[in-house]
Amino acid sequence: MPAFTRSFKIREMNDHDTGPVKEVDFEPIRVACYGGYKAHERPVAFTYLECRQEVLEILDRWYDGGVKPDEPVVAYFKVRTSEGKVYLLRYDSDLDAWSIHRKD
Repeated sequence: MPAFTRSFKIREMNDHDTGPVKEVDFEPIRVACYGGYKAHERPVAFTYLECRQEVLEILDRWYDGGVKPDEPVVAYFKVRTSEGKVYLLRYDSDLDAWSIHRKD
């Protein structure tokens, strides 16, 4: 898995609403996906800080990029785990890499 951290402007989100646009950092993670009509259709589990988290529910999903030929298509998934925690996951199709919003 590539060792990288990118910074993107996205909406910082909580369970109830959207917050202001803010710089947030992401770090690479391993994700198990459901692959239906396309690969990496949606996450079903992920490993973060050496702990496997099962995705219980996808709360929100959106795409960014892909408008210009040199922009990657990036999919974002706001998920709730079986432990009740909410995470923001991202899939970069150009890098074939998943990452998670780093909680500082």
